[in-house]
Amino acid sequence: MRTSLPLNALRAFEASARHLNFTRAALELSVTQAAVSQQVRLLEDRLGTALFKRLPRGLELTDEALVLLPVLTEAFSQIQTVLKRFEGGYFHEVLTIAVVGTFAVGWLLPRLKAFREQHPFIELKILTNNNVVNLASEGLDFAIRFGTGTWAATDNRLLFDAPHTVLCSPEIARRLTNPESLTKEILLRSYRPDEWDKWMTAAGLAPWRATGAVFDSSRLMVEAAMQAEGVALVPVSMFARELESGNLVRPFATEITLGSYWLTRLKSKRMSSAMQVFDDWISRELPLLSER
Repeated sequence: MRTSLPLNALRAFEASARHLNFTRAALELSVTQAAVSQQVRLLEDRLGTALFKRLPRGLELTDEALVLLPVLTEAFSQIQTVLKRFEGGYFHEVLTIAVVGTFAVGWLLPRLKAFREQHPFIELKILTNNNVVNLASEGLDFAIRFGTGTWAATDNRLLFDAPHTVLCSPEIARRLTNPESLTKEILLRSYRPDEWDKWMTAAGLAPWRATGAVFDSSRLMVEAAMQAEGVALVPVSMFARELESGNLVRPFATEITLGSYWLTRLKSKRMSSAMQVFDDWISRELPLLSER
């Protein structure tokens, strides 16, 4: 059946239907207007129905054409997308990953150059999220998430734990002589309401109510902390560069574990070659983190 598909006629119809004009379709396809008109006629004869109403000032789609056009447009678009992924004799695979913003900036982005150099034929499409993600509806290959790894219908592989501790600007750090000093500071909060209570308990303090601004991203919270807007409680391993530069200070050793970073994928999704490459690459990179 596929060998008998009238591809030239289908292309002529699809272009004519988009432009509603045989002449403009001919210009797009680099053929004559008569050739386009003839191909459309051949397709109409084959289907046994008219696809256009020929009007004095152009073309109008018939009901049958309105059914056929979106199918062809999508098919040609998909073919074009795949063909573009061939370059220099190689097929470029696309890998789509949703990543928690804090992990994206603190861990993944500094390593992207190395990944690209090692795997030049894999194109990463990176989407950030605030830990709310639907792998199926968003068409994702992987998601990197923070939590306990108990998400349903997914294969969840532990990457590493991410202990939280207090970070702040050098200006605020100079005022923090001991954990009790935090009672005089603004404590920035996440959408998880009990984090500060857990840290205070671990530091041997009686918890008090934190009243600072609430952030849905540790990365954004740390930006506020670096501007001396308050004290942040965040995963310290994601902010190594800010600590090394002196823009952030860790005033106390106390830390708590609130969750871990996980590489997740749908159990029903078959591992593509690009997915396997990324899975292997991130596994090799993880020991490098523990050595820091």
